[in-house]
Amino acid sequence: MTRAQPTGTAHLRAMPLPSLAKFRGRDWVTDQDYSRDELLELIHLAVVLKDLWARKRVTAFLPGRHLGMIFEDPSTRTRVSFETGMTELGGHAVYLRPGEMHLPARESIADTARVLSRFFDAIEARTHKVSALRELAAFATVPVINGEAGDYDHPIQSVTDALTILEYGGRIEGETMAFIGNGDCMCNSVVMTFTRLGMNVNCAVPPHFPLRDEIRAIAEENCSRWGTRLLVTEDPVEAVADADYVYTSLWWWEDPPEYVAEIRRKNRALQVNEELWERTKPGARFMHCLPAVRGDEVTDGIIDGPMSMVWDMAENRKHFQKAVVLALVGIEELPSDPDLQPIGRALLS
Repeated sequence: MTRAQPTGTAHLRAMPLPSLAKFRGRDWVTDQDYSRDELLELIHLAVVLKDLWARKRVTAFLPGRHLGMIFEDPSTRTRVSFETGMTELGGHAVYLRPGEMHLPARESIADTARVLSRFFDAIEARTHKVSALRELAAFATVPVINGEAGDYDHPIQSVTDALTILEYGGRIEGETMAFIGNGDCMCNSVVMTFTRLGMNVNCAVPPHFPLRDEIRAIAEENCSRWGTRLLVTEDPVEAVADADYVYTSLWWWEDPPEYVAEIRRKNRALQVNEELWERTKPGARFMHCLPAVRGDEVTDGIIDGPMSMVWDMAENRKHFQKAVVLALVGIEELPSDPDLQPIGRALLS
């Protein structure tokens, strides 16, 4: 059940939407292809769509349009939020997974992209490797949306998280984010997204799973643009000391038991627990992209505590993804429903 309309986005709900036609036909392979202002405009659209959804669950901006969803990895939130979101937009989503299609064994990514572009108006893909996602986008003639590149980033999650931060705190720029955990795809996205949006980022990662040099360079360039900073450390206490938001994610995923045992031993000091939380500043908020392994990267007392934002983060996946799909697919004409026309005018202008 959704909570009451958040006060932090009241100013956006009252503002007219900017022109959104410039997004039509673009890919969402990485949020680093979008300027800070463009990301904020998509967040603004998500805020307005969420406000409309509270009054009208089905808003048929995309009747007769179809979204293909390719998943090489399991998914709960990404699949459900894209599928329900597309339905609420008046369209239809089709779930595709290995074993039910020729990709990747018998048909090339390029040929798959060409064929799917004849059936779908956009393609969402969760891939093991970002190279596969980039190849899909290169050969598709419809927008391709990153539903997570397992070896690189998860920008549809991290920009959604910026929406949730805005709802809770009313601002993004100048705030401080701490990420505690492995230097994995979620860490990469937190670092890249929030430095691009003008936040300070403290990143506590272990020596056996560090932040990649490539990601660090992108983040530092973002910081130089906005006058913010990136701190990379192995000490979670140092990372959380001045943080407004503390983020963690899974330590392991479909790994063999021996790896799980090893990573639990090595990462023990990175657990976000009550002892670490005592070192945070008053009013700090906890974030997790989910799924969570309770007792590993986070304790029950934190994820279920009053500092936790995780359930609103999960719900907001749908609202932000609706904004991305709608902006990238676009519309042909102004909807006849007066409730849809303010968004329709922005999409057409």
